[in-house]
Amino acid sequence: MRMRKKPNLLPRMERAGAVLVTEPEAQRGAWRALLPGCAALHLELGCGKGRFTAETAANAPDTLLVALEKVPDAMVMAMERSVAAGLHNVKFIDRDAALLPELFAPGEVDRIYLNFCDPWPKSRDAKHRLTAPGFLRLYADALSDGGQLHFKTDNLPLFEWSLAQFEAEGWALSEVTRDLHANGICGVMTDYEAKFHAQGVKINRLAATKTAQTRTTAAGVPERLRNAALSDAKGKQENQPCD
Repeated sequence: MRMRKKPNLLPRMERAGAVLVTEPEAQRGAWRALLPGCAALHLELGCGKGRFTAETAANAPDTLLVALEKVPDAMVMAMERSVAAGLHNVKFIDRDAALLPELFAPGEVDRIYLNFCDPWPKSRDAKHRLTAPGFLRLYADALSDGGQLHFKTDNLPLFEWSLAQFEAEGWALSEVTRDLHANGICGVMTDYEAKFHAQGVKINRLAATKTAQTRTTAAGVPERLRNAALSDAKGKQENQPCD
């Protein structure tokens, strides 16, 4: 669902400007300097309205959480949430995930959160999925050795397809579940997640760890994705079988 444009967006962005980094490229390799005593750098891709962002940052005050969001009308609400909570360890950037190499130095990030991204269900659009091999290699570049990516989605076909991509790209998978909240609320929820859970929708989650076998962009450009429509959860990369 497309978010309605906010006529008062600019003044709201200005009022919450303390948590916005307007030139994030200048911070490449030096993000930790924004938080004295920073113990870790975490990155959230697509923060939306910021419920997950604010609660996650509040739970780890010595961790710098950088929230990336390319829709300012959503991001402004996340910024306001963080300012209202008095958080000093969260920063926001208005950028696309495809620009990660310009924003973060190799190995600079300790953890990436990817929550409820667009499934892009048609096979011809599979390369746009944020769990497609091209994006996974960008994440591997940015992550430190042993760094993790935490992925959540309500879309089971996307989850199954993503599992195959992570495995083919050499990530070590753990905490794989297709019903995260089966035994009660587990972890911090996003706004959408809380809504889905209230409707009885099951949430899928995994943790993927970067290992010595994980492919980075040094492995080259991934081959074209074929037969990857999400009506077929076994969509796979051309010439590369999935288990």
